Amino acid sequence: MARSEADWIVGINATRALTSKYNAQLSCGRVQTPTVAMIAALEDEIRGFKPVKYYGIELNAQSCRFVWQDKNSDGRTFDKEKCDNIIRRIQSKKLTVADVSRSKAQTLAPALYDLTELQRDASNIYGFSAKETLSIMQTLYERHKVLTYPRTDSRYLSDDIVETLRDRVRACSVGPYSKIGFRISSNPIKGNKNFVNNDRVSDHHAIIPTEQPVFLKDFTDRERKIYDLVVKRFLAVLSKPFEFEKVSVKGTVDDEVFTFRGRVTLSMGWKEVYGDYEDEEELEEYAENDFSALKKDAQLSISSVKRTEGETKPPARFTEASLLSAMENPVRFMKNADKDLKKTIGETGGLGTVATRADIIDKLFNSFVIEKKGRDIYTTSKGRQLLELAPEDLKSPVLTAQWEQHLNDIAKGRLNKESFLNDMIEYTRTVIREIKTSDKKYVHDNETRTKCPECGSYLLEVNGKKGTMLVCQNRECGYRKGIAQATNARCPECHKKLELKGEGEGKIFVCKCGYREKLSAFSKRKENEKTAISGKEAAKYLAKQSKKQDEGLNTALADALSKLKL
Repeated sequence: MARSEADWIVGINATRALTSKYNAQLSCGRVQTPTVAMIAALEDEIRGFKPVKYYGIELNAQSCRFVWQDKNSDGRTFDKEKCDNIIRRIQSKKLTVADVSRSKAQTLAPALYDLTELQRDASNIYGFSAKETLSIMQTLYERHKVLTYPRTDSRYLSDDIVETLRDRVRACSVGPYSKIGFRISSNPIKGNKNFVNNDRVSDHHAIIPTEQPVFLKDFTDRERKIYDLVVKRFLAVLSKPFEFEKVSVKGTVDDEVFTFRGRVTLSMGWKEVYGDYEDEEELEEYAENDFSALKKDAQLSISSVKRTEGETKPPARFTEASLLSAMENPVRFMKNADKDLKKTIGETGGLGTVATRADIIDKLFNSFVIEKKGRDIYTTSKGRQLLELAPEDLKSPVLTAQWEQHLNDIAKGRLNKESFLNDMIEYTRTVIREIKTSDKKYVHDNETRTKCPECGSYLLEVNGKKGTMLVCQNRECGYRKGIAQATNARCPECHKKLELKGEGEGKIFVCKCGYREKLSAFSKRKENEKTAISGKEAAKYLAKQSKKQDEGLNTALADALSKLKL
């Protein structure tokens, strides 16, 4: 309650003060403003980054790819000439195997989903927004009743859930999950510390299937995708580990060291659920006979040697998936904070909660302080100006860490709630005074010459999540009008997504490459395409017909007759 009331006192007053002072819709708060500040800080880091070229050497021997290890670095150098000299020196020589090590290893399935991890994967794999994923999860939980409570920050189960696991597996063993589900449910299912831990379950356990019967045909395409993520993760956790043998080889050519790392799969284990799942440290796959010649002191002929090169890269821009991660653990953006504050924010779950982060990100888009270009998130001019105008304390995750320390004291009875709230009221008065006395200015740099039809103020052109729109700058008016809508239609020339502009019969598709096509012409072209059948569709149809013919045969009788000796 103390957290909720403090957020309301500070947020509503700071927002109102900024909005009134600068006559612009400027929203400010303990969570949303530091989130914008993190995006801006990453942009500054990217802007100031200068790429540097680096070089390496690869050679092939006995069908294995060896990588050069520089004595002073990890397999790369910024000295191109050094690489070229080494290549000239070793070109016609043999590689001597100095050491071979083989060890059996195994990896466990990734942990069960909490909401944040599910939102991250849905964003990375399907491009779903955090709010969209939560909405789909709510439907699967409330209407279909096939998944458990979504707003959880735990990735573990409690002991009392273990006895229900067999029923849950049987319930979700439909369609593509039937084979693996049957195999898992045919054996005793025991809980282990990898996914059962009472101490790591807070209010709700991880997201898993329920015992409710499942009818996949009742799901929409989006519901099917989210359900697929959850069920596969659940079945993977209940499967055996992925087992493999690691092979590491160290070789030398004229005193230069080259290394090779590969693996031989022994048992697919949980990876059978996914078919293809990339590890964080993915080793190249080899067959056992590929290593027959890799023995100590063996002399291997070099079939090819080449110089490799690349460039140091700036950090990647935030996507919704990576922004959720940063909000969950914002320590990187607390450079000047002491260790206790960093520890506190790590233990308390970062900025916002698992249930509110999606709404916060969505609110930042809707208030036009951030925008999307593809999947990447950028701050807008309005967002940058907001950071200039907002009080310094409200721009850092440090404030949240300080609050959490006080809230922890309240929870343990060491601090009175009213005392904390009185401090927050005094802090709010300080924030308002700082805003009120500021001599900074706010400038609408996206102002158009088009006037609002309702109040006469000039309209602002903004980029929303679904396209470009005109918004009235008069905060009391609220007029909005879409002028360009992002679509999934593809340009026939460059295959990029088209934008739909205009109104009524004048609607036109526009591409960045310059291609333009009226909506009416586009619709007509699509209708004509529907009447034709592609080669791929024809092949699918023939395969289906062939399958139907095979199903019509009495295969049991055919098999029995084939064994008769006449």
